[in-house]
Amino acid sequence: MSIAYYKRFRMEIDLEFVSAPIPLPAGYRWVSWDWSVLEYHAWVKFCCFRTELDARIFPCLGEHDGCIQLMRDIASRRGFVPEATWLIARGDDYVGTVQGVIDYSGMGMIQNLGIVPEVRNLGLGTTLLIQSLNGFRRCGMNRGMLEVTADNIGAVRLYRRLGFRRARTLYRAVDEPK
Repeated sequence: MSIAYYKRFRMEIDLEFVSAPIPLPAGYRWVSWDWSVLEYHAWVKFCCFRTELDARIFPCLGEHDGCIQLMRDIASRRGFVPEATWLIARGDDYVGTVQGVIDYSGMGMIQNLGIVPEVRNLGLGTTLLIQSLNGFRRCGMNRGMLEVTADNIGAVRLYRRLGFRRARTLYRAVDEPK
């Protein structure tokens, strides 16, 4: 085994400047948090991340059971924010997921924003992120944050376009086979 280091950005946003929620395109609908949708969040998370770099950095994202356990852990946290936790559905399929928690400093923290590959580039990620950030704002939070792998250029571009600014650069050590 060898150790690889992955650069990640902690990005922050002033929630005062987040736009009002954006309607979903025709045929899509919001699904609010409820324990009955935990496994749908996990399935979408798995479909979004299993082939992405983040599944190497966070191995649980590359396994369906790992995503189920991660969702249980997030939803059981004392700082879990149901108002910032959403699914996007199209018909009977779920195509987008995001979770929100309050971090140790009282900021709203986006967790695992993902859109399944088949419906990317339709603006759903933007809409989902704004929906979650507005959930934090409705709960009285002033600032939001997230972490993103620096090599995820599309995500970094989206976050900057919406007003996120890099607050810190972090490095995540990962054991990788030689």
